[in-house]
Amino acid sequence: MRGVPWTTVILLSGLGAACGGSGTVTSAAPSPTPTTQVWADEFNGPSNSAPDSTKWTYDLGAGGWGNQELQTYTNLPQNVYVDGAGHLIIRVERSGSTFTSARLKTQGLFSTRYGSIEARIRLPFGQGIWPAFWMLGANITSAGWPACGEIDIMENIGREPSINHGSAHGPGYSGGNSVTGLFTLPGGARFADDFHTFAIQWAPGTIKFFVDGTAYKTVTGSSLPSGAAWVFDNPFFLILNVAVGGSWPGAPDATTQFPQQMMVDYVRVSGS
Repeated sequence: MRGVPWTTVILLSGLGAACGGSGTVTSAAPSPTPTTQVWADEFNGPSNSAPDSTKWTYDLGAGGWGNQELQTYTNLPQNVYVDGAGHLIIRVERSGSTFTSARLKTQGLFSTRYGSIEARIRLPFGQGIWPAFWMLGANITSAGWPACGEIDIMENIGREPSINHGSAHGPGYSGGNSVTGLFTLPGGARFADDFHTFAIQWAPGTIKFFVDGTAYKTVTGSSLPSGAAWVFDNPFFLILNVAVGGSWPGAPDATTQFPQQMMVDYVRVSGS
């Protein structure tokens, strides 16, 4: 996620929203270019079942995750489950001053280099809510962060319900200094109101960011600060999570409704 100092997380761990009312579900946007699928999860398991353990594992625990975040990540069924209607649900719950959520990753199970990576998601909302669909270099345990690289395909903070941040992080351009593009929904629409497709097209020397098939940011070597290294030619693994609070979004306030949930219709990875 934007601004996650993963070196801190590795040292500590050794590794490294009820959605807003009902809305019309749009059809899935296609990948920006024709490709061959190499990995996917359509979340078609039974109601209240756990995510597919052959595809996903978990980050667990609290400790702020390097960003002064407030949530504890669990693998409990109240925080993460498949709903029986083809969706993964990551649910944020509050009990007093305690927040629980979930963070799924494919680390150790699947990684990819280049291609199309996309997910169709309906986001949570509200001050202090921080959902993301992102990637980290699979060499994070040896290289550390940000040398491993980070690609944020979807990142949103709840006080900006219409804005998606697409970012690339590496040595010399990480945290608040990442190379970032913004996509804003027109007409005041919120990402919590409906499903939207968030994607990248990733090729040697280029990462192109899309929302609903519209390209809004291209990152190349020339986008980086002078002398900075391009660290996006190695395999990366996938992450889905919803954080609460932290140095960027700030803490929830009296306007923030709980529970919140992120609904994921699918995650797909394709190669050309």
